[in-house]
Amino acid sequence: MYQEYRMNQVSVSDPYIVNAFAKEIEYLTSYDPDRLLAGFRENRGLPEKGERYPGWENTEIRGHTLGHYLSALSQAYASTRDDALALRLRYLLEELALCQHESGYLSAFGEQLFDNIENKQPAWVPWYTMHKIIAGLTAAYTATGSKTAYTLADKLGDWVSRRTASWSEEVHQRVLSVEYGGMNDCLYELYKLTGKAEHLNAAHSFDELTLFTPVHEGKDILKGKHANTTIPKFLGALNRYRTLGDSEVFYLEAAKQFWDMVVHHHSYITGGNSEWEHFGDPDMLDRERSNFTAETCNTYNMLKLTRELFKITGDSRYASFYENTYLNAIVSSQHPHTGMTMYFQPMATGYFKVYSSPFEHFWCCTGTGMESFTKLNDSLYFHDASSIVVNQYLSSTLNSAEHGLKLSQSADLPYSDRVQFTVSVLQPQVHSLALKLRLPDWLAGEPELLLNGQPVNTEVSGNYIILSKIWADGDTLQLRLPMKLASFNLPDAPQVVAFKYGPVVLSAALGQTDLSVSATGVAVSVPTRNLLVKDFITTVNEAPEAWLEQLEGRMVRLEQDELAFALRGTDEDDRLVFTPHYKQHSERYGIYWRLVEADSAELQQHILQGKIRQRMQDATLDSLPVGNDQYELEHGIEGENTSVATWDGYNIRKAETGGWFSYRMKVAPRTDNYLSVTYFSGNNGKEIAIYVDGERIASEILYTDEARSFYNRSYLIPAEAIGAKTEVEVKFVVPGRENGIFDLLRMMTGYDHNAGLRQLAFSEGTLSTSFTGGVTAYTLTVPQDTRQVQLNVTPQHQNALVYADGILIEDSLPRTIRLLHDYTGLKLTVKAEDHLTEQEYKVTIIKV
Repeated sequence: MYQEYRMNQVSVSDPYIVNAFAKEIEYLTSYDPDRLLAGFRENRGLPEKGERYPGWENTEIRGHTLGHYLSALSQAYASTRDDALALRLRYLLEELALCQHESGYLSAFGEQLFDNIENKQPAWVPWYTMHKIIAGLTAAYTATGSKTAYTLADKLGDWVSRRTASWSEEVHQRVLSVEYGGMNDCLYELYKLTGKAEHLNAAHSFDELTLFTPVHEGKDILKGKHANTTIPKFLGALNRYRTLGDSEVFYLEAAKQFWDMVVHHHSYITGGNSEWEHFGDPDMLDRERSNFTAETCNTYNMLKLTRELFKITGDSRYASFYENTYLNAIVSSQHPHTGMTMYFQPMATGYFKVYSSPFEHFWCCTGTGMESFTKLNDSLYFHDASSIVVNQYLSSTLNSAEHGLKLSQSADLPYSDRVQFTVSVLQPQVHSLALKLRLPDWLAGEPELLLNGQPVNTEVSGNYIILSKIWADGDTLQLRLPMKLASFNLPDAPQVVAFKYGPVVLSAALGQTDLSVSATGVAVSVPTRNLLVKDFITTVNEAPEAWLEQLEGRMVRLEQDELAFALRGTDEDDRLVFTPHYKQHSERYGIYWRLVEADSAELQQHILQGKIRQRMQDATLDSLPVGNDQYELEHGIEGENTSVATWDGYNIRKAETGGWFSYRMKVAPRTDNYLSVTYFSGNNGKEIAIYVDGERIASEILYTDEARSFYNRSYLIPAEAIGAKTEVEVKFVVPGRENGIFDLLRMMTGYDHNAGLRQLAFSEGTLSTSFTGGVTAYTLTVPQDTRQVQLNVTPQHQNALVYADGILIEDSLPRTIRLLHDYTGLKLTVKAEDHLTEQEYKVTIIKV
């Protein structure tokens, strides 16, 4: 088992990381502590000293930011020993001591939210917020030894203990069904400090055996589960093992199984996972790619889990995942100029990075961003009694007092494949000390190691080069780690590929046109793609498989000093340039690309699915992932006798006999709207009624003849019922047996029925008559020696389908029409946005 180094024993000198840390400290010290404390003072009935921050800090989840902030300040202080940070921590803790109730309760909101959870009333994740507060207090105590922090955490732990001890089994399961973050994890940390049996028992009450047991058995049951509550649950499981030892090995094994499932079956090339904060089917990643993929909180928590698994096992695969995800997801998530961080990291091509604002949003990922960028140095090196492990190649200095040695590392991966270490001896060396240098999983050849400029005999074990000796002051090591380009596909789409060079994921910039954002959830900003973006690459004169086999010759480095690659042998040779994704901050980008042959069935299917997704997006006025607390809160959820569950991988919002739930949803005024609801066949025979602003629009007994299936029903809300309204209340009433709705609830407009063309043009030749939408037959006359012409065609609606001689084409691109004879017939079929209404156009091309 390896030990971590204290954070002040490792200093990073890599310029990019130094800047990232500096930007985070600048951000943290720009906060007004009294505004962070405002909700806590208000909840305790103390006079106001500052106004609450807006965004999430002005909702039911208020106070979570202060928890993250305490953890981040504590980490920053642990690294720097900066007195100004210590003073800021002390002030916050002293103020929190004034806000703590006699019962030990400490929060920015009242206990009523916890009552709501227990009584089947809507509430936005109060236990999640409690986790952040307790974790922040224990971090502050660990970093500073503050007695105030200890007392606050101890008394708050007592409050949690009394509450959990009062639960019946029914209430217990009800609480566990709502996001509670890492309550088990933080309570095990607290128990390590206090030794109180009641704190240990409280931690156990958040250990979810109905989740841990099937995962321990190797059953992937993650579909439909909220990723950023599921990962911390396993962090808690692992902490149970770390706290209590081998008697709890079940929890270690469950955590390892979970890690394998997420990393190998639910993660993208950057290390990120999930779509719209939830896990999908294992190995079904291509179909989940969107602007809602890879929530950064998930990545933060997966790295915490990975780090602890490495310390326990020493397995290099954990170190490899950590390196990849640290650089390509975490470092990638911060803007190097502003220091702001991201919520979602889109894996769909054509989107762009969207960052938080300093004092408006206060997302969950704002909080984990604070923590991530104040511990950038915590997983470079580890040790045991006889060895130092080097897991990351990043310019840095390690002061290993445990071994009487300082190790200075100089590295510039991926721009150089050479790493140098210089040893400074702090005290006489009596025994041999092993340096274990990780052999990365991206290594592209035999590594080379020189000791003081000369080859040296080493041992290789467990993907580490091991050099053991009594070190002398001034010893140097030169390590060469060869790198190359590599492609990686997705399990459900072998033709969809992404590229890496050594440790870095590459992406291609796609310009800055219309970088407008939209909102989802509670003030979460997400990128839009209101323009057509070509997200496929057509290989020229060879199959995609053959192109990939020759990758080194098909992607060429443009400049030796920079890391930029261009394509060869594709239709994108002159446009796409691939560079390190973690430095891609100001443009649309593409990480994953679909490699196809022209006019192939695969390309046509891709175009069709893209149009279907885009028309759904364009027609959606409002959408809500039911059962997701944040999104339900934003939609003004109300209800009685209602709760959330997961069935067959989908979330359900349900009500029991006589119960109901309602949302506020946006509508388009003075036009027909459609409410799209998802049901499950297992609810056949159950009744549900739907009301819009108090008027019943449907009352039915559900039925489908498709066995074990989810299906959609669309309900018309006529224009006359909408009038001038822009928002309505949608209420679901369950008069009989338990029933509910699943997955996504949408308010939509209808699809366009215009199957006409807006443009029909050719690169040369003369049309028999100028193009107009009302004429459907044309003759194009071209010179006798013409070999081909370029067709440019634009449908009236961008989500319409255009077929050329039966082949579905990408209508945003010119299409080559080859003229092999004197007469060439061309038939264009246009299907309107509804993909039902059709119009045919015929062009006869004549050589004269």
